[in-house]
Amino acid sequence: MRPLPDIAQLTAGILAGDRAALARAITLVESQAEAHQPLAAALLDAVLPHTGQALRIGITGVPGVGKSTFIDALGTLLTSAGHKVAVLAVDPSSARTGGSILGDKTRMERLAYDPQAFIRPTAAGTALGGVARATWEAMVLCEAAGYNIILIETVGVGQSEIAVAGLVDFFMLLMLSGAGDELQGIKRGIMEMADLLVINKAEGDNLQAAKRAAVNYRNALHLFPPHPGQWTPLVQLCSALEGSGIEEIWKSVTSYFDLCVPNGYRDHKRAEQRLQHFHEYTRQRLEQQLLGRPEQQKQLRALEKSVTAGLISPYAAARQLLAGL
Repeated sequence: MRPLPDIAQLTAGILAGDRAALARAITLVESQAEAHQPLAAALLDAVLPHTGQALRIGITGVPGVGKSTFIDALGTLLTSAGHKVAVLAVDPSSARTGGSILGDKTRMERLAYDPQAFIRPTAAGTALGGVARATWEAMVLCEAAGYNIILIETVGVGQSEIAVAGLVDFFMLLMLSGAGDELQGIKRGIMEMADLLVINKAEGDNLQAAKRAAVNYRNALHLFPPHPGQWTPLVQLCSALEGSGIEEIWKSVTSYFDLCVPNGYRDHKRAEQRLQHFHEYTRQRLEQQLLGRPEQQKQLRALEKSVTAGLISPYAAARQLLAGL
């Protein structure tokens, strides 16, 4: 059995910008081992005073839209301007085996070798919205290690994908051209959350179609309620493959922060997010503690068999389990 990590030493390494220490720390907070839970909590408490200054940006989009290529182009632009960029790439997990591809480093060819960038692929597991259980903790650790821009790439688009907006300051939705039909397949809730819609692959023969798509999306955004931070969501074009439009997109992102930091919206949003995380983690810990007892585990297994066999309804089984707790 491996010895437990020294939290003081690990904290010092993170604050010094040691990438190896950061990687070990993220592994610790991702661990579900009971012995690691108090250590992870102590580590987060130690680094928390050194966080909060980074720009937190979520990036999602339909499958095949080119999220990784876009992040590679955007991240390279940012590191060349002197920023330190952390990418938390939440990878899909198989519902059958629990395995994941974790191939983001191979798709972000330039950032993977950039000393100013840190890429951490994380298996999404069964977490809602493709956001891994410890994504928030990993983000905090990256901030403590000196990364001033955090990019969170999510699995894809779905109703539960809105969960990523609960982690970030700025939410970017990548789209493809052909908006007339594809608008029907995009959940309204996701578009309402978006601070910026980006039409990627606006290049070559696809450029005119991308321009038409941008018009359709701008018209759709007019139907949504006003942004609570007084920001007007934008629609922009880019070609991540060719690198065109990336600088203009970053200018829009900085304009958002120029507005929403002074007017207090970013801090208000973060306060709400911290409260949300508190409630979420409390529920998780209650479930772990209540169902982690041997007698409850035995009852749970028995009820699962009864539900599977159709001898009892899921609703009745849940009530029976909770009554026992």
